[in-house]
Amino acid sequence: MLQIAFIRENQEKVINALAKKNMDAKSIVEEVVQLDEKRRATQVELDGILSESNKLSKDIGELMKSGEKSKAAILKEKTILLKEKSKKLAESADVLAAELLEKLYTLPNLPADIVPVGKTPEENLNVFQEGAIPVLHEGAQPHWELVKKYDIIDFELGVKITGAGFPVYKGKGAKLQRALINYFLDKNTAAGYSEVQVPHMVNEASAYGTGQLPDKEGQMYHDKTDDLYLIPTAEVPVTNLFRDVILNENELPVLTTAYTPCFRREAGSYGAHVRGLNRLHQFDKVEIVRVEHPDKSYEALDGMVEHVKSILQELKLPYRILRLCGGDMSFTASLTYDFEVFSTAQDRWLEISSVSNFETFQANRLKLRFKDKDGKNQLAHTLNGSSLALPRVLAGILENYQTPEGIVIPEVLRPYCGFDIID
Repeated sequence: MLQIAFIRENQEKVINALAKKNMDAKSIVEEVVQLDEKRRATQVELDGILSESNKLSKDIGELMKSGEKSKAAILKEKTILLKEKSKKLAESADVLAAELLEKLYTLPNLPADIVPVGKTPEENLNVFQEGAIPVLHEGAQPHWELVKKYDIIDFELGVKITGAGFPVYKGKGAKLQRALINYFLDKNTAAGYSEVQVPHMVNEASAYGTGQLPDKEGQMYHDKTDDLYLIPTAEVPVTNLFRDVILNENELPVLTTAYTPCFRREAGSYGAHVRGLNRLHQFDKVEIVRVEHPDKSYEALDGMVEHVKSILQELKLPYRILRLCGGDMSFTASLTYDFEVFSTAQDRWLEISSVSNFETFQANRLKLRFKDKDGKNQLAHTLNGSSLALPRVLAGILENYQTPEGIVIPEVLRPYCGFDIID
């Protein structure tokens, strides 16, 4: 959530910045500023009445002590009127504050200055590419055919049990999935991230805290009875570990990693581009989350990018890194780098990670602060990244490592799998 003081003092800057995210924010910014002015004016009036009421109470006490009861009675009548007025003003201030918060929730984060201008994924900026695209043998197949051939993932069985987008992993497919999870976690903890296990459902406050609500409400599975949401990413529960927390400056940075299943409704996703593992309603992901000092968050973002690069280098998958344009960025991010692996069998790039800096946007919602050297509370910066999302990594391995004899397991994963080939 953007800070109201910043919006008030930088209205044109906010409007121009959000235009980069393809949002015409002029009217909503004006509404926010007007609501804030009304709220502050109401609060000033309320504070004045409360101050006057307190003074009258002292005066009444003095008059009672001196025996001037008639004068005290007159002042008591006045305090009754002030209390009634203060009650109405307090109610009005609460309504205005709620309306203001609701409006603030609709404003996305401001993109960083280096975010490219653009409306579609085709306008993202390719900033790095590495790894040779393999030449596959004649008759090479996409992963949805390979998993049938080797009986390692069953999409139809998942449909029977639950529905489309809920695959069943079997045999060496299940072991490879588990191997990837353990490998990613080991890489992250070796890089200094502390592993946590977190709930797979969150309350409304947590979903608002990281910006999934109200922006992505239609994409989340919601249990109405208990008012809980299945998590779309471990980012939500992990970042909310720090909700309403004030850290000391010397405790920064805080590095956390977690494995969770993730649940997304993905309403309206159809076609060949979402076939097989390309788009699921339930999938596994290992996440990294950082809480950083504002002065060091972009250095930390670069470090996260290098970390994900090191994993893909060890997996020996061809990949590229895109700096997302404003129109393709998430509601909450200031700057995002997407990682994509090349699927030779599908002849297309598959997104497998997003690494983002949210600056103070989430921290403002979460009330996540740190005490600086002067003892003042400041908002921290939050960052997160996929390290990594499994379905498309698995698809890339199955397709790029296929041979006429079977699917060769990347060397780095063999100690985790206990086998060298799926045949």
